[in-house]
Amino acid sequence: MPLVYIVEDDEDINELLSYNLKKEGFKVKSYFSGKDVLEAIDKDIPDIIILDIMLPDIDGLEVCKTLRSDKDKKNIPIIMLTAKSTEIDKIVGLELGADDYITKPFSIKELIARIKAVLRRAKLKQKDNIKHISGLEINPNKFEIKVDGKKINLTAKEFKLLMALINSENKVLSRNYILETVWGNYTDVYDRTVDVHIKNLRTKLGKYGKNIKTVRGIGYMWEES
Repeated sequence: MPLVYIVEDDEDINELLSYNLKKEGFKVKSYFSGKDVLEAIDKDIPDIIILDIMLPDIDGLEVCKTLRSDKDKKNIPIIMLTAKSTEIDKIVGLELGADDYITKPFSIKELIARIKAVLRRAKLKQKDNIKHISGLEINPNKFEIKVDGKKINLTAKEFKLLMALINSENKVLSRNYILETVWGNYTDVYDRTVDVHIKNLRTKLGKYGKNIKTVRGIGYMWEES
């Protein structure tokens, strides 16, 4: 069941969209400002975003630009929904990375058809990005991983840590490098934090946890069995 984020400050339109999308079998989360959706998206990645341009705080164009500049969120499909109908507005939205653009007033049936079309294109693109390593299936676009066909739940930090190790191509990653890559501004984060996350990641990966090797005095590496 695809998860749709609706970002629309008009309560009536938001409720109308939510009702009709749920009726079509979508899972829906509604937001009324750009700030709210940017905070929420750090915890739960949607399959697609219906994004109004005229929002009360951060406008939809800025939200789109922010997401497209984030390597972990840049592939989330976005459909712009707005009362602005001039050609230049559409061009700006599409150039910022929107996948489609619908103007108000709009047909619910047309919007749903476009959502399904964008999701189909995104699914084809995701298939090309899915990594298969031993018994692991990793979907970087959705922060999802399956171990021997069973989906497991990783935190965002655990997922980033796993990807850093796998993408290192058998190179040893120091704890400092991991802190910089996974935590970014790590003033209040310590080496022990890395060790705890490694331990949790090994446990969740089951038998594939042994692929994470400890290099004493330096850090960790991913080694194919």
